[in-house]
Amino acid sequence: MVVASALGSALLYALASVLMQRTARAAPLERSMRLSLLTHLLGRPLWLCGVAADIGGFLLQFYALDHGSLVLVQPLLVSGLLFALPLGALLSHERMRRSDWIGAALIVAGLSAFLVVANPDAGRPDASPRAWAVLIPLGLAAVTLLVLSARKAEGNRRASLLAAAAGTMYGVTAALTKATAHLLDLGVGHFLRSWKPYTLAAMGISGTVIDQSAYQAGSLNNSLPMLTVIDPIVSIAIGALALHEGIEVGGVAPLVEAVALIAMTIGVFQLARSPLVLQPEEAGP
Repeated sequence: MVVASALGSALLYALASVLMQRTARAAPLERSMRLSLLTHLLGRPLWLCGVAADIGGFLLQFYALDHGSLVLVQPLLVSGLLFALPLGALLSHERMRRSDWIGAALIVAGLSAFLVVANPDAGRPDASPRAWAVLIPLGLAAVTLLVLSARKAEGNRRASLLAAAAGTMYGVTAALTKATAHLLDLGVGHFLRSWKPYTLAAMGISGTVIDQSAYQAGSLNNSLPMLTVIDPIVSIAIGALALHEGIEVGGVAPLVEAVALIAMTIGVFQLARSPLVLQPEEAGP
């Protein structure tokens, strides 16, 4: 059920990304990185459909993280691009190109090899107070640095930097989601008395503003791959270091894991350029 929930979450997140980017791209640039961007988008039915898909994806992710590890669940979300391919082919009445098959194969091979070799264990459902005291400021510092760099950039480079910031934020919120799910398992009282659900909500809203600003700033093939790759990489680091979700580090395992993640990343960037994933007006020659 953990894997099925994670894959279902990936499908809904991929659908949400496409729907929300189509609307955010047309929003006035002066609303970038402001809550007014969200109020503007709330009046757009297509964006609201994306929000509904996003909420469904989060609920499935919430269940998966409550019953599985960050190192297992978050990389599986990368498979969202694989779902986008047949959907795009169906809507555009086009066939998958050779490059699409290569990109899909790299993602499947890289993801499978990483999970098999890493063989992550369950770890802890929550990080220690000391770990949170390091993790939250460090994550926010990285996000702030990326956002400030994006302010000095334009177009597709701005979109990539903002997507990297959103991916970093979502990596941290994935850990908070897992911890919050554990609090609910302990009881509503534990949930309401903890700082984690409220921090999760604040960071989730902030991450939404950032990723919508990324969609607004440039084409999807600049924002989507960065967001898709950074989130699981940050999550894997948090899971291994803060939640003690042990991964295999003996022998050649680290090398295989690194090569697998590189292959997966190349596949993500390959598929992100596909006309089956992009809007027609964004697809290159």
